[in-house]
Amino acid sequence: MFEKYMVMTRGFQNVAQDGSVIGFQIKIRITYYRGIYLALIARLDLIVDGEKFRPDQLRFSIGDRTYTLDEMAKEETVRWPFGEPATLTVLKPGGLKPGLHEVELTEIIKPAYIPEPGFVAGTRRKVTLVA
Repeated sequence: MFEKYMVMTRGFQNVAQDGSVIGFQIKIRITYYRGIYLALIARLDLIVDGEKFRPDQLRFSIGDRTYTLDEMAKEETVRWPFGEPATLTVLKPGGLKPGLHEVELTEIIKPAYIPEPGFVAGTRRKVTLVA
């Protein structure tokens, strides 16, 4: 239902640390109809220009906190509010080249009252990375 709002066009940028580009960031939103605790997010799958990124390459930031996907699975007190953008940072040395990129994102959420595989939402959209 809210898949067209999952991947945001603003905030798509490379990330530098100590003078080197270590990856890139993209702003995402939850598609579930209400906010959820981070522990209920079973998976975030990201593919950019056909390249699938491993879970250990992803960092999820909400508010002023950043988590690995493994840390999110244990976080039972922090919520991702509906409508609030989160930042997904991808560790990829050199980042991405400026220009148009095809981004595919799948979110799998596992509330107790939805049977396997849970609530699955996905989108594909072209987003421009500005230098």
